[in-house]
Amino acid sequence: MYETGQHPRTFLTIEKLEKEISQPNSALEIHSSADLSRVSDIDFDQIDNRPDAQSKPNVHFSEIAAARCLSPLPQMTRKRCDSTSNYNPPAITVSQRQRSDLFGKSILTVDSFSKDTLNDVFNLAQFMKTSVNKGRYLDDILRGKVMSSIFYEVSTRTSCSFAAAMQRLGGSVIHTDATSSSAKEGETLEDSVSVMASYSDVVVLRHSEPGAVARAARHCRKPIINAGDGIGEHPTQALLDVFTIREEIGTVNGLTITMVGDLKNGRTDHSLARLLTLYQVQLQYISPRGLGMPKHITEFVASKGIPQRVYERLEDVLEDTHVLYMTRIQRERFQSQEEYEKTRGLLVVTPQLMTRARRRMVVMHPLPRVDEISPEFDSDPRAAYFRQAEYGMYVRMALLSMVAGVNPLT
Repeated sequence: MYETGQHPRTFLTIEKLEKEISQPNSALEIHSSADLSRVSDIDFDQIDNRPDAQSKPNVHFSEIAAARCLSPLPQMTRKRCDSTSNYNPPAITVSQRQRSDLFGKSILTVDSFSKDTLNDVFNLAQFMKTSVNKGRYLDDILRGKVMSSIFYEVSTRTSCSFAAAMQRLGGSVIHTDATSSSAKEGETLEDSVSVMASYSDVVVLRHSEPGAVARAARHCRKPIINAGDGIGEHPTQALLDVFTIREEIGTVNGLTITMVGDLKNGRTDHSLARLLTLYQVQLQYISPRGLGMPKHITEFVASKGIPQRVYERLEDVLEDTHVLYMTRIQRERFQSQEEYEKTRGLLVVTPQLMTRARRRMVVMHPLPRVDEISPEFDSDPRAAYFRQAEYGMYVRMALLSMVAGVNPLT
């Protein structure tokens, strides 16, 4: 172990809305969010040792742990809040639609977010989550809007969650990728994006080259959202990661977050580490030799006064870790299969290993996983990665709404 840097809103009444979104789903159900923001590492240990805490298992999803990740919707009458119903919601004025700091802006890096903006995104995401889970329609928010989905790298969760987010809000999606676009005929990225932007109101772009999304944004008249640029950044993943921590634990401040895997090539790790500097956290890194966190990331984190430590074994950090952020060894970033095989399978989460960990903590993963988390661990309440993927849709619903200038909460 050694240290790398350490420096000193479908519409509701306000009352009903506050009741529905004021309390996060928390793995630490014995505390409110406000209380948890002041909990120190020592306090967490004391919570674990309380008699009532001992008698209450760490069940994030009430009494039905195994069913939570299926995200069942309650059987209830759905109320449609549009022109086909008798309900007339209050009109949203233009000024209200433009209150967001993100209105009309491209999201290229986590540096786009201030702490206040993050809170706005997360409050709206929680409203989206509550509304969807209660069966309420939200398809009047972005009705008539079109999103261009351009993915030059393969994607399941990011592509589909953005599409689902846009459609749940009443918008539509047009899509192209490397195999179906004119890029195969030599069209430049800038031209492809400019054409797709002319058909839509917002562009979601993923590319294999770091900086490509920012370059395309300079030639685009519409807002562009970075859905991942090679080994560079993945800002919306970092957003949903922090939202997941808030939902699962109830706070971000005061936590020790351990990142594990290919930290050198992991854009999710890079963005998350940078975004977490807005909070009072401790960061720990574990990776195979040669795949550590890049120097420019650790230097940025250190400049914000966030403590960082590097370890070699999972066993050495589990007792102190509140969030275990696992990532895969990225085969596509290696020059040879032989080089890849040398590093895979070295850091694996298993039920046996996790007996060493806290009862009140979460294991996260941006997915896809390969072999770094045993499927046998999936039934453990601390396994948050499938819930994490679901949270991603709510965060992207919020982000699309705010970029479009529509916030139901204002």
